[in-house]
Amino acid sequence: MPGTGRTYYIAGAGIAGMTLALALAKFGATVVILERSLTISEFGAGLQISPNARKILDNLGLDQALSARSLEPDGIDIYPHRGSAPLVTLELGAVMQQRFGAPYAVMHRADLADALYKACRRFANIDIVFGVRNWDVVSHARGVTVSIDEANGQTRTGRGHAFIGADGVHSRTRTDIIGGPPARYTNSAAWRTLLQAPAVKDKLPLDRVSVFLARDFHAVTYPLPHRGQVNLALFAPQRNPSDKGESPALPQSITRWPLLSSIIETASDWTSWPLYTVAAPSWHRGNIGLLGDAAHAMVPFQAQGAAMAIEDAAVLAPLLIAESHAETAFEKYHESRHRRTARTAGLSAANGRIFHLPWPLSTARNTVIALQGSRGHLRRLAWLYGYEP
Repeated sequence: MPGTGRTYYIAGAGIAGMTLALALAKFGATVVILERSLTISEFGAGLQISPNARKILDNLGLDQALSARSLEPDGIDIYPHRGSAPLVTLELGAVMQQRFGAPYAVMHRADLADALYKACRRFANIDIVFGVRNWDVVSHARGVTVSIDEANGQTRTGRGHAFIGADGVHSRTRTDIIGGPPARYTNSAAWRTLLQAPAVKDKLPLDRVSVFLARDFHAVTYPLPHRGQVNLALFAPQRNPSDKGESPALPQSITRWPLLSSIIETASDWTSWPLYTVAAPSWHRGNIGLLGDAAHAMVPFQAQGAAMAIEDAAVLAPLLIAESHAETAFEKYHESRHRRTARTAGLSAANGRIFHLPWPLSTARNTVIALQGSRGHLRRLAWLYGYEP
């Protein structure tokens, strides 16, 4: 292939950037990842890996590492407001492997990042530069020139075939280099914490995901047994974004929901997560492109943000290798991906509205959920989970 000896620069050593690095390195390309942090650091707690993403990660050699540090939940319990028992349990477990060729798993984000990092370290042709103070990239006919200000104060310059911004929702690559739009705040936020499993084992099943629906919030929990913890995320409207990590101003209605209230009482050390979205009209400019949240950040109400970035990497890597010109690869990548990511973003946003429906609309929603049964989601989401890059 024409691109096996090329060098590619990636901004961001997150899940998106490291997945792309592995996919490129397997073709023999040289990859340099630029990371501002001094170590691999994934903000957040839990992460859901659906079959569409898991198949890609398994093909990159991560199957055993993920299996060792994740849980394949038996199902998703959907609790109606103030309910003490699930309205329905959406079946996961073995049926996901049977239907879509890979399991549905939950794990800590840091464990996935660590697995990706260790896989990257096994490739001599992947270099991760930590503590990058600043970088600049200039595009020209033969590729890109990248200037890097390192942690020790030294500056180095390199040449590459292409530059990919996997630098997240507030991507500098998107706003400063490509001239794309800033991220849009959604007037909602998540608060996340990790519960100790023994504190909630009598309140929640530790083999399933639990989703709690209410008018002014919803909450999601799932176990992380390899850490002895349970991930809890609470989503609610918030007028102004805050990154201060304060405890959430809990909706008053939680106190009237005995089951959920008893779970939340065991929580401490909340981390706030303002929810932003991105809908970049263009994902590249010449031989500089975008990946994952930098291009199409979405609300997390279908748990597909990381999965879409992983899919992006699986599509973009072979195109960059096969095409003589990076610009052509980026054009084909955008054409292949933008409709799917937009559809997924639309589904995620719609879920947020559906989860928070007021009475009596919530009663109609609950009826529909119950009528669809434990396997209705397998048909409804086959287009999502059955995706093959």
